[in-house]
Amino acid sequence: MSASPFASEYARRLAEAGVVIVPQLASPGQVQELRDVALAHLAAAIAPVEYEADLHYPGAPRSRDAPGGATVRRLLQAYARDPVFRAWATGPEVAAPLHSILGSGVMLSQTHHNCVMTKHPRYSSETGWHQDIRYWSFERPELVSMWLALGREFPENGCLSFLPASHTMEFAVDRLDDASFLRTGNPLNQALIAARLTPVLEPGDAAFFHCRTLHSAGTNNTADTKLSLVFSYHAADNQPLAGTRSASLPAIAV
Repeated sequence: MSASPFASEYARRLAEAGVVIVPQLASPGQVQELRDVALAHLAAAIAPVEYEADLHYPGAPRSRDAPGGATVRRLLQAYARDPVFRAWATGPEVAAPLHSILGSGVMLSQTHHNCVMTKHPRYSSETGWHQDIRYWSFERPELVSMWLALGREFPENGCLSFLPASHTMEFAVDRLDDASFLRTGNPLNQALIAARLTPVLEPGDAAFFHCRTLHSAGTNNTADTKLSLVFSYHAADNQPLAGTRSASLPAIAV
């Protein structure tokens, strides 16, 4: 594998800010191929899937029997779904930055993210400010996620926002709610949120972000479904804790 000449710069920027945007990581042809498979699986609701109604986030249908209750939020287990997803998840475009960030031994988690994230018109939900590590169990909180835009992502269709450098911060209990979301009414949190980064992603752009970087996403107020492909990675010497959900599926070497 030949490393990208920019890989070390991506690693430096991610270490500082907790997130780095990589323009055009995927070619238009790769995006189209990934998107075509995702749309086919979404149209058939090929299991396993997660529905918006299952999460009870703001804006989601109240139940699967309510209007919009069949709205899919995530196509789960993307790595096992199709060779196209497998090839991307472990391919050179993704591997080069990850090896620079995590070291020579990089593993893909099949338990966390590993999905096509969808955001539909009308029935998409809002996701509050959170750190992914809140429900992941590893020896060290040092995982990195790769979010690939399979279409344009911008505020009106519910794109991601990040709080730069929040991966280096510690938060008192009163700044988080019972589900470990950032309390938006807290004055300290409001000052932090005011410095948010909300990048517009074009098809093929990717965001690499640390598992402790606070991020959020809004609802989709457009007429088109937004699709993103998301995988999470860890160093080979950073093992999931035995007996936890993080250890329930084998990791894949990248």
